Amino acid sequence: MDVQGEDQAGRQSRFGFPYRPRGPFRIIVSRLALAFALILLGTAVVYLGRSGYRDSTGHPLGLLTSFYYSAVTLTTIGYGDVVPASDSARIVNTLVITPLRLGFLLVLVGTTISALTERTRAEWREQTWRGKVRNHTVVVGYGTKGRAAVATLRARGTEPREIVVVDAAASAVGEANRHGLVGIVGDGTRSDVLARAELGKAGHVLIATASDDTAVLAALTARRMNSSAVITASVARAENVALLREGGADNVITSSETAGHLLGVASLSPSVGTVLEELLSAGLGLEVAERSPEPGEVGRDPRQIAESVLAVVRDGRPLRYSDPRIGAVRADDRLVIARETPASHRRPGHEGKG
Repeated sequence: MDVQGEDQAGRQSRFGFPYRPRGPFRIIVSRLALAFALILLGTAVVYLGRSGYRDSTGHPLGLLTSFYYSAVTLTTIGYGDVVPASDSARIVNTLVITPLRLGFLLVLVGTTISALTERTRAEWREQTWRGKVRNHTVVVGYGTKGRAAVATLRARGTEPREIVVVDAAASAVGEANRHGLVGIVGDGTRSDVLARAELGKAGHVLIATASDDTAVLAALTARRMNSSAVITASVARAENVALLREGGADNVITSSETAGHLLGVASLSPSVGTVLEELLSAGLGLEVAERSPEPGEVGRDPRQIAESVLAVVRDGRPLRYSDPRIGAVRADDRLVIARETPASHRRPGHEGKG
């Protein structure tokens, strides 16, 4: 095992929060711009009252000399070659220039303190998050599939704070941050990176990587770190389903075959394709959901329930609605149903469709 390489990868992984603090360079640049603006304001004040100042050279104050006086005064250097001579100039220095000097010093001191404490604040924020996160969802891969999975979770009521994205691309994690998610830049197949996502405390793991071999390795690593989390993975090729299941995935979605099947169905029957698209896409009017049976539904045949029951989950196994083994619905069953998407979860433009 390459310990040095593993340590290097761990150091390269970065945490990203929905509202990340600005970096030290940006802080310093913005503070310097503010300090320069204070000098310019002082220059304008001195230049407007230039007749009340005396220059050791005997020349009247011009714009450049006013800028020079403002700069050396606000920085507390004060060579004494330009001084306020009139009463009005001295009053202006007392009431305007002195507060500007204090503001200038506060900007410089604040810049130094902020630059020194920025990393400490980021580490504190990460530790606070670690102490609070429980039973969350870790999404490995934030490409097209990962974003669609997160959108579905959000549409079904999952809060952004309950989702953590892991992706090797900083741009992908940055996009997740802009959508209110915590993100980690790093390789989702490495245990040290997944540990930063607190995968050991996660309730669900969604693996949506670009390649099947990466998905298999990510599933193996995730299962080794968490024996109880529900792991759902996506693969492109059906022959890799068995590998993922052996690696610890509870659910495996074959994306290429599923997409091809939907294309074939839609070409033969466009209306069926439309219904399937609504069922599989978040917020389009129809959705597949799982719920516990109502008290009045216990003891009844699934086909007698008002909502369309697609399957009954019993003892962890899904049984199709027509399976004779179901018999009557039990109180501890779970019903997989097709229903209209609640209006609050529908996409804009689909609120009135059902």
